[in-house]
Amino acid sequence: MSTNKDVLLKGIKTLAMALPLMFIGPSVIFSAFKNQGHPFYIPVLGLGVILCFFSIYLIFKGIQTIMKSLFDGKY
Repeated sequence: MSTNKDVLLKGIKTLAMALPLMFIGPSVIFSAFKNQGHPFYIPVLGLGVILCFFSIYLIFKGIQTIMKSLFDGKY
């Protein structure tokens, strides 16, 4: 039961890509709510929500990849 280091590194990189999105997404949503009268309110709000969901997806895939590396791909 050894750790596959290449797959572990791939999972850590995926989590590292999700880290900035965890801060950018809510910041964009906050900016959209501050400017509700602006014509780009809905597109900016949608972009923020998409960034948040993409961050959650990357976190899930990163943890799943790390689990595969630790437990020999059984999960």
